[in-house]
Amino acid sequence: MKNNSIRQHRLESLILRSLSEIFQREKDKLSGGGLVSITQVRLAPDLSLAKVYLSILPTEKRDEIFKLVNSQNKFIRKLLGGKIKNVRKIPELLFFIDDSYDYAKNIENLLQQ
Repeated sequence: MKNNSIRQHRLESLILRSLSEIFQREKDKLSGGGLVSITQVRLAPDLSLAKVYLSILPTEKRDEIFKLVNSQNKFIRKLLGGKIKNVRKIPELLFFIDDSYDYAKNIENLLQQ
């Protein structure tokens, strides 16, 4: 079980790096003029599903860019498959908005008052 956890952790890191490169290289197709960065990747224990957390700036266009990223899910997964060779099956990708930046900014504003 511990080996699975180590493998899972390594694969999470590999997917995070690979997706970051994909979003950087394909920024015109995937970001819609905004800045999209991958903050975290969480894999299911059976490695079939990856939850990908995105930080999207500017916040005004967040929903629009998030819809664009979700519409390109299959394209992103295909590019990921080209980058990751040592995995039998590329995990399904589920994208989520990481709002930790907004939360931290809100806390900072409350502390300054």
